[in-house]
Amino acid sequence: MADKSVKKVTKNDIVDRVHESTKIEKKILQDAFEGIIEEFKKALKEGATVELRGFGTLEPRLRNGRDKARNPKTGEIITVEPHYVAAFRAGQDLKKALLEIPVEKK
Repeated sequence: MADKSVKKVTKNDIVDRVHESTKIEKKILQDAFEGIIEEFKKALKEGATVELRGFGTLEPRLRNGRDKARNPKTGEIITVEPHYVAAFRAGQDLKKALLEIPVEKK
């Protein structure tokens, strides 16, 4: 599990970082980022796999339904229908980059 002391990086953080390194107008970057995310959603909704070479792959994956499942908040027994979820598989470059993160010994 990830270290809780590590901060989250938001879309705005990414836009700010790219703006600083490229000096492209923030509004243009935000619109482009949102457009890319919308295209990812459309492709997944159509059942397509989104391959980002060097980073990873997003694909729709079918989760089986269950007759008896428990709502963790209320404890209520519910039925869950089969549904699709977005699954991510890291690419080789990303896997190698993550291996370079130093691990603190406990």
